[in-house]
Amino acid sequence: MGVRLVVVDDHRLLAEALAAALTLRGHRVLAIGSPARAVAESVVGRRPEVCLLGVAGAGAPDAFEPLRRLRRERPEIAVVVLGPVGEPGRVAAAFAAGAAGYVRSDERIEVVERAIARVRAGEAAVAVEVLQGAFERVLRPVPEPDDDSLRLLRALTLREVQVLLRISEGQDTTAIAAGMGIAPSTARTHVQRVLMKLGARTRLEATALAVRTGLLARITRP
Repeated sequence: MGVRLVVVDDHRLLAEALAAALTLRGHRVLAIGSPARAVAESVVGRRPEVCLLGVAGAGAPDAFEPLRRLRRERPEIAVVVLGPVGEPGRVAAAFAAGAAGYVRSDERIEVVERAIARVRAGEAAVAVEVLQGAFERVLRPVPEPDDDSLRLLRALTLREVQVLLRISEGQDTTAIAAGMGIAPSTARTHVQRVLMKLGARTRLEATALAVRTGLLARITRP
C-alpha cells in the first residue's frame, strides 16, 4: 500500500527525482518543495503521512529549525531526514529536532522506501552503517585543535595565503598583481576574498588579525 508523502530538499532537482522514483513505486507524492526551510509551507492544506526532508547544510546551527517548526505545527507527520553522515552530531541533531528517521542522502531508493515504511509504523529508522559511522567517530574522535590561526589558515586557498602575506607587507593591489604575475582585477578579487574570510573590513584590520592570531607566524613565504 502506497504512502502519502511530501518531498522537500534544498536542491529542487533532487526532490523531483526522488518524488518521481517513489511515485513509480506506488506512493502518492502530495507536494514537492524547495528549499528545506519551506517544509512547513509545503504541507499546508495536505495530509501526508511522511515527509522526506533533504538538508544540504545539515551542519549549520539552524539547519534543523524548519524540522522543529514542522514537528510543533504538524506532529502527526513522520519526518525522515536525508543528509550527510560524516559527523555523528548531525544525525543526533536531526533526531533531537524531531526526526523519526535519518538516511544517507546518496542512499538507494530501496533503503529510503524501507525507512518510509518504518516511520509510518511508528518506529525509528536509521541505517546500521549510519549508526556504526556515528559510533566510530564518537569512540575514535579526530582531534581538532582549538586554534584560531589554524582555522583561518584552513579557510584560505594557497593564492589567498600569498595575497595575505603581501597585504601584511603593505603592498597595494598593483604591487600584488605585479609580484604574483596576475591581472589587477584578479588581485583585487583575491584581496576581497581574504578580507571576507578573515572577517576584516580593511587590509590593516586583516593584517592585525593575522598577527594577533598567530596566522602570519604559521606561513612561510613561497
